[in-house]
Amino acid sequence: MNGSGSSNDNGNREGSLSPKRAPPGQHIRIPEQLQRPHLNQSHRSLSDALRLVRSREEQETLLGDDEVADPDGCLREDGLMNGPREIFCRDPHQDLPVYYTIHRIRRIILASIDDPYTMDQLKEPRMNVLIVKPLVDRLYDEEDASVVYCLLVNRTQFLREQAFQHHHQTVNLTRAHLCELVATKMLRKYDADRPGRDGLLWLAHILVSPFQPFQNAPQEVLRGNRHVSWLGQEQGGYEGKLTALEVAIVSESKIFLSSSACQKVVDAVYRGRIVYTPTSFIDIIPDHYKHKPISLYDPRKSRIMNQYRLIVPRTRNFIEVVQFVILLGLYCLCMMNRDQAKFTTEEAWFMIYAAGWVLDEFASMLEHGWHVHTQNLWSFLDITFVIIYVLYSMIRIHGWIIGSVEEGRQALDILAIAAPILLPRLAFNVMPENMLFISLRAMMADFTTLSLIAVWCFGGFLLALKWLSIGNDKVDFEDSPNPITISKWMLWIWFGLDGTGIQEAPKFHEILGPTLMVVYAFLGNTLFLTVLVSILSNTFSKIAADATAEIQFRRAVLTFEGVKSDAIFAYRPPFNILALLFLLPLKFVLTPRWFHKINITMVRVLNAPILILIALHERRSLWKPSRKQNPLGPSKHSKWGFWNWSNFSVHADIQAVFEEEPPQEIIDKIEEEDELEDAILENSFAGARSRSISPNMVPRRRRLSSVWQG
Repeated sequence: MNGSGSSNDNGNREGSLSPKRAPPGQHIRIPEQLQRPHLNQSHRSLSDALRLVRSREEQETLLGDDEVADPDGCLREDGLMNGPREIFCRDPHQDLPVYYTIHRIRRIILASIDDPYTMDQLKEPRMNVLIVKPLVDRLYDEEDASVVYCLLVNRTQFLREQAFQHHHQTVNLTRAHLCELVATKMLRKYDADRPGRDGLLWLAHILVSPFQPFQNAPQEVLRGNRHVSWLGQEQGGYEGKLTALEVAIVSESKIFLSSSACQKVVDAVYRGRIVYTPTSFIDIIPDHYKHKPISLYDPRKSRIMNQYRLIVPRTRNFIEVVQFVILLGLYCLCMMNRDQAKFTTEEAWFMIYAAGWVLDEFASMLEHGWHVHTQNLWSFLDITFVIIYVLYSMIRIHGWIIGSVEEGRQALDILAIAAPILLPRLAFNVMPENMLFISLRAMMADFTTLSLIAVWCFGGFLLALKWLSIGNDKVDFEDSPNPITISKWMLWIWFGLDGTGIQEAPKFHEILGPTLMVVYAFLGNTLFLTVLVSILSNTFSKIAADATAEIQFRRAVLTFEGVKSDAIFAYRPPFNILALLFLLPLKFVLTPRWFHKINITMVRVLNAPILILIALHERRSLWKPSRKQNPLGPSKHSKWGFWNWSNFSVHADIQAVFEEEPPQEIIDKIEEEDELEDAILENSFAGARSRSISPNMVPRRRRLSSVWQG
């Protein structure tokens, strides 16, 4: 995934699968008697169903020796040739007419939709036959991996126009929904046409291959739109490119991201079965000397010390949880042994480790941009802690320099308010798919927005009450309530805690004071809280109504953000601070090749125990053993079935009977029996074609294949 890696990181010397290569497929042998014309269609449906089952099983098993696996990284296009074994890595999709396809799709969508429809209306059978399916058939190209990306780019533009062009607001929203729906059905069609691991790899090319909107645009267009990479960072021809998965996250295409074909790729990337080199927004320590193309990963053909595995989303998520637990433990030790007069050992360890953790969080913000990072479930907690830590460290260091004990106490008091942030954050990590936490994130955004609007609007009551107290001759100016006291009374009334403000209202003015307080109580305590509860209830109901799509959307965000390209993510806090101080100056002195060698050497040395554990675990559990490799008996793992906790279930056999597809002789026997039954049924139907046929009279094979395909 990461661009950093030596030329001999993996033992496999095969190249990655060409995106335009037709998949070989794993077809089931069809007996000769099934080739008869009157039974050909029914047996073809059964064979397709069995092939679908086999392709799903194939995606989970080990790669064969003749299959394409994870290749060595190759040099990017701007790399330097330093030996005969080093080759340039050409973008396999750089010849696709992305600019042309984007504008072609836009013209087609504009001509197809002139009236507003909801997403549910677009999903109806009539709209599917009249609009959606013809668009899928018209735009579908089995050799073009950029069509889905172009559809999602058009969805993003229609959503933008929906926000600014109010006279076409609902129509543009419908067009955006149509783009997402067509992209979803097209991805499903790609998945159906290419079963097996070759199809999985092709779906990965569609979703995580980087594209640029102006790719292969005319020269006059390119001259008028000169886009340069951020901060001048060169990424070997991949600057400014985005993937279809990233565009779907930015445009919040939750229906697309929750589709089975998309989730298949997301799960493969999350587990590390698919590896690729991501594009980044800004790298703190850029190491773009090597490029790893999209490919399948086989741990048997890889070296044990494979630093790529540190940034597999599942592995990185586990490492991040461990890092946060260490941060939380150091925080508790620091606060339990706080000393405002001097730095304790516990506080020094916490400050250093937290600085490395904050650096990792800052690099995550720069990796894919602010918008993608804030889509993470617990990003608002991390950002809040970063702000608290920065304030604490600035005040604490300044107080230590000038010798102020009071500033030290204030700094530790600021750090103490991080406890309500750190403890819930651990719960978010442990239960990221819990509906309470998912809805809490959305409701917090609505609550914050509505509270800021209320404070802004109710500020007028505060000013009116203060000015009334100034103009009251019966109350001395020094005895009049200050703005803080008035704000406290208003806050109590707001949440229904106390009515002191209403009792003290005559001090402002005998008539106007109580009037303002009562009006404020009606607006704040009754109207505002009622509106707030209604909005939060509506937000929760929307999320709960489509809980599956929301959970899978968060899973896609977690997976996409977990794939990192910045070299700083390979160093654990606080070693990332040392890497920043040591490697960043070397970047301007050494050649890309030597900088790359030094970088991967340091990564392997500092993470040697973790890399060994990852290699041992993945060689055992990343892919399931294939039946073809051990057809005569149980696999090596089944001999230790006593330690498999699923075998302790009373109903374990019900699950075990479906774990492997039946042998070929069982399939042949089923087909022979169905052949005879279908022949009898077709003879009985010959004299009754004029009558309507009930669903129960459909040949059993067709019903069976439809159930398997479903």
